[in-house]
Amino acid sequence: MADTSARTLRLLTLLQSHRYWPGEELSARLGVSARTLRRDVDRLRELGYPVEARRGVDGGYQLAAGAALPPLVIDDEEAVALAVGLQAAADGAVEGLAEASVRALAKVVQVMPARLRRRVEALRTVTVPAAWPGRGGDEARIDPDALTAVALACRDTERLRFRYGTADGRAGERHTEPHHLVRLGRRWYLVAYDLTRQDWRTFRLDRLEAPAPTGAHFRPRPLPAADAAEFVRAGLTGQARQYRVEVLADAPAGPIRQRIGSWAQVEEAAEGRCRIVMSTESLDWPAMAIGSLDVDFQVVSPPELTELMAAWGERFTRCTAPNGRAESAS
Repeated sequence: MADTSARTLRLLTLLQSHRYWPGEELSARLGVSARTLRRDVDRLRELGYPVEARRGVDGGYQLAAGAALPPLVIDDEEAVALAVGLQAAADGAVEGLAEASVRALAKVVQVMPARLRRRVEALRTVTVPAAWPGRGGDEARIDPDALTAVALACRDTERLRFRYGTADGRAGERHTEPHHLVRLGRRWYLVAYDLTRQDWRTFRLDRLEAPAPTGAHFRPRPLPAADAAEFVRAGLTGQARQYRVEVLADAPAGPIRQRIGSWAQVEEAAEGRCRIVMSTESLDWPAMAIGSLDVDFQVVSPPELTELMAAWGERFTRCTAPNGRAESAS
């Protein structure tokens, strides 16, 4: 029984890693006869895995989408979350996991029912990831059904009604033409045209309740920004203090851009140096990022960054001194 179970798991792994397997090749991989292979395939089908068979000389097997997910220890919402998370990692959001994420994503989506694949695709096509250096804040809790409903409305260009609570505690009904979802740090935002106020607005999804598509479709309006992520950033700029960080680093722009170019503007400066410019709410992240470059640098602005780095330097010096106290100069 142990050999049979191990072989069945091996068969499942092979089917998940390859779109189509000729029967003879699959039998050879498993070291079994065609008859035994058919029995193992039947076992997978009994477990709920949709294995399709092609008869004939070039016959073989492949794992196809079914009416329901195979019996994994995840539900529909978790399956969608898993696929979206793997897509983000495959796009490079998680360093070093892109290749493995692509393989895992292919396995999950291959056996995912059409209704779930539609939701994953909707989230993927209407979500704009946006890097925001140094942006913190508590992680917002979002109803996955609400997130999916908004994503589908964006994708299908369908007008959307929902109840929305503002930061000062007021709440009211909104009637919108949804444009795009933007994932910014730990929060999700909806960029939409507010039909009541006749203007573009940004809505935090954790403050949005009961989104209901109206069935009325619309022709998308031109967004008054380069893209949805830029529109959200511009709207949030006035909600918290912003620092414009400018630093001159003693290194060419190319290597520095490879390290932090996703979060900062890096351009060549005179005498083999480069200029690093960031816009951020917190100075902690720029201090860590610039310090990790392992090059000499000069802070141009703001003065608060110079003060922060000086304070950090003193603290680091104390940490390396005996008993945690910096030695005084003799």
